[in-house]
Amino acid sequence: MSKPRKIAVLVGSLREASLSRKVAQAFARLAPDTLSLSIVEIGDLALYNEDIEGDVPESWRRFRNEMRDHDAALFVTPEYNRSVPGLLKNAIDVGSRPYGSSVWAGKPAGVVSVSPGGLGGFGANHHLRQSLVFLDMPVMQQPEAYLGGAGGFFDAQGEVKVEGTRKFFATIIESFAAWVERILADPER
Repeated sequence: MSKPRKIAVLVGSLREASLSRKVAQAFARLAPDTLSLSIVEIGDLALYNEDIEGDVPESWRRFRNEMRDHDAALFVTPEYNRSVPGLLKNAIDVGSRPYGSSVWAGKPAGVVSVSPGGLGGFGANHHLRQSLVFLDMPVMQQPEAYLGGAGGFFDAQGEVKVEGTRKFFATIIESFAAWVERILADPER
C-alpha cells in the first residue's frame, strides 16, 4: 500500500468541545487507511494584514509551512450569521498570501458544515465554497454535508451514538478519500 494522503482538517470553531471539532475527530477515526487526517490549529493566527508581510508573524509561518505539507484540506465549520466564522476566513486569507504563494492552489477540498439547528450550516457551507473555488481548490460536490441537529450526534465520550449517523459520516469521508485520489492522480493537474 502506498503512503496515506495527508489531510489538513481545519475546524472553524475555537471551543475545545465544539460540535465541529467532535465531527472532525469522528472523521479522523472513520477515515480509510488511504488518508491520514490531522487538525491544523488556526486559533493562534494573527489577523491578516498585508502591511506585516515583511515581518511575518511566527503563527503565519507555522501555518503556511504546515499547510504546504498536506495533500488536501477538509473544512469542518459551524455557521455564524449565515456565513463562516471569522477565524476560518482569516486562516484562508493567511494561507492565500503573499500573492503567488498560496498554500491552497490545486489542493482537493471538502466542506462539512455543522449546526445544532435544522439547516445544517447551509449558508456557511456555500460561502466557504465560494472562497475555495477562487483559491483554485477543487471542492468535492457529493455527498453534500450539511449536518443539522448535531447536538444529538455524540455520547458523553464524544463518540457518534447513532449507527445511521456513523454510516453517513463514513460515506462522507470515504467519498472524500476517493475525491482526493481522483484529483491528485490527474496528470493534467
